[in-house]
Amino acid sequence: MNIAQVATTRYTTKAYDSQRRIDAELLEQLQTLLRFAPSSVNSQPWHFVIAASDEARARIARATQGPYSGNEAKVLNASHVVVLCVRTELDDAHLARILEQEQRDGRFKTAEAREMQTRGRGYYVNLHREQNDTQQWMEKQVYLALGTLLLGAAALAIDATPIEGFDSAVLDEALGLRERGLRSVVLTALGYRSEEDFNAALPKSRLPADEIVTLI
Repeated sequence: MNIAQVATTRYTTKAYDSQRRIDAELLEQLQTLLRFAPSSVNSQPWHFVIAASDEARARIARATQGPYSGNEAKVLNASHVVVLCVRTELDDAHLARILEQEQRDGRFKTAEAREMQTRGRGYYVNLHREQNDTQQWMEKQVYLALGTLLLGAAALAIDATPIEGFDSAVLDEALGLRERGLRSVVLTALGYRSEEDFNAALPKSRLPADEIVTLI
């Protein structure tokens, strides 16, 4: 695979073929990409809601009304829509679950290694608590997962559309996210482009490499 070719040919899809669906095996790969996305100190401060049915996508589409109506058709016609959510609190119980999972997965060869991981993660978590920017820090991790999903989808020849244009308060209520200690951050529509997708025929445009990359 030429990953640079994937990056230069993927684009934000503007219209989806409502008759085409992502098959189960590919969807499983996308879920794996989300689960194994990187996060600072392996904090994993996220949850991903994947809407596959017409009813589920319609629930999400409630948040694409009014000023966000340009995104409604993308949500309704896509094969799947992923709601990338952030935790409303990075509490000690969550950190303890991560540590125990790491233990089960064989990350620690010694008790000292476990303790070192606990101290290292705790240092950064407490740093952001003291700086009162924990939510912003956690949202950055969610966007790492978004980037992983977008590039991975393109590698699987699946079209995608990241969507920030939605009413998060409406969506949080529609999906009962607050009650689960979650908040919606960004959506991603996934599926296959339709013939009405004007963006498919347009050349991709980026600033020249020498303007945005400096080798030192």
